[in-house]
Amino acid sequence: MLAKRIIPCLDVRAGRVVKGTNFEGLRDVEDPVTLARFYNDSGADELVFYDITASAEGRGIFTDILRRVASEIFIPLTVGGGINSLADFDLVLKSGADKVSVNSGAIRRPELIGEAAKRYGDQCVVLSMDVKRVGGELRVFARGGRDDTGLEAIEWAKRGEASGAGEIVLNSIDTDGVKRGFDLEMLRAVSEAVSIPVVASGGAGCIEDFITLFNTLPRVDAGLAASIFHHRTVEIRDLKARLRAKGVDVRV
Repeated sequence: MLAKRIIPCLDVRAGRVVKGTNFEGLRDVEDPVTLARFYNDSGADELVFYDITASAEGRGIFTDILRRVASEIFIPLTVGGGINSLADFDLVLKSGADKVSVNSGAIRRPELIGEAAKRYGDQCVVLSMDVKRVGGELRVFARGGRDDTGLEAIEWAKRGEASGAGEIVLNSIDTDGVKRGFDLEMLRAVSEAVSIPVVASGGAGCIEDFITLFNTLPRVDAGLAASIFHHRTVEIRDLKARLRAKGVDVRV
């Protein structure tokens, strides 16, 4: 079995890393280049960079900041925000990304997943899903959690895999920023429905939340978090040491 990955996430707005709760109440955190350098040196397995307002504002990603971030790190970099075409994939990859995360763009035009997988390889295509419970159903949201698409999350995940996505990042809007643990019910439902890697996102508040995640849901491949890493509530090297002590295989 592959080692579990620990992935910090940089949510970037107007050139700064921000963080909120349930996708609302965003607060300034740090310069993205400074944080990227810190995570590169702190034992992170990968880094995710989201331009979180690109889709809502109808623009492309801020490539100048992306290039600066990419120049500072030597770990895999996944980039998303405003990805609507193969030209966007090409631009982001040429700016230093290793993988490209597509969300709203794939909802608007699902064939983009297959087109990108064919051109760049499925290992390069990450389907990011912002999911919230609506009337007892797991519903996919678009434009940074603003729009209810009506899509059912499990079916969308299956469709994404069949189209050529190589990985899914499952963001739980219900638990985002709450720091009471990952959304295990949602993660179980999606991870058991697909065979590609699933990255858990939303809700981590302490080391024990990662231990519970990986020991409860062995099909989940990685844990992603933001504020607990940004504010040094959890140090990645300490987290990995505790995970190994609990029998979870991680890279050190």
